[in-house]
Amino acid sequence: MITISETAQAHFVTLLADQPDGTHIRVFVISPGTATAECGVSYCPPDAVEADDMEFEFNGFNAMVDEKSAPFLEDATIDFVTDQLGSQLTLKAPNAKMRKVSSDASLNERIEYVIQSEINPQLASHGGNIVLIEVTEEGTAVLQFGGGCNGCSMVDVTLKDGIEKQLLEMFPGELTGVKDVTEHQAGDHSYQ
Repeated sequence: MITISETAQAHFVTLLADQPDGTHIRVFVISPGTATAECGVSYCPPDAVEADDMEFEFNGFNAMVDEKSAPFLEDATIDFVTDQLGSQLTLKAPNAKMRKVSSDASLNERIEYVIQSEINPQLASHGGNIVLIEVTEEGTAVLQFGGGCNGCSMVDVTLKDGIEKQLLEMFPGELTGVKDVTEHQAGDHSYQ
């Protein structure tokens, strides 16, 4: 479920050495399955372990995960990276905002998963997002842009060269194109 690199494991062991005996780490998701989902790591003293926690053994400590967060931490990775700017712990949980869907899920579900886990995080850096309205019988994904994407002068490039290209590559033979139904109005919310 969760992969913790050797350097991150060593970092946790160092941090936990200053904590009371029996303290482990807790990996969690706040508001799992929503656009506002946030992941975190904290200390987990023995009296904070819940009966329904899942426990994962690592080198020198255990990681506790609550039952509600578990499905949203599938494929999560924790690493400890050192570069010119210093050291930092990174937690990546691609399924935090939306639970991973199976390969036999409907086309709508699989497209929605890609939008929430891959496309919207990229658009969020510009204050934007997209929503899947429907997939037509002809195989066209009908999208609506929101946030900073609504009214952005680059929305056509984002749609055709970015989103459509990515979705067509991921769903060959199932998806034939992408269409934007947003009534774009430039404003303070969008990049001009």
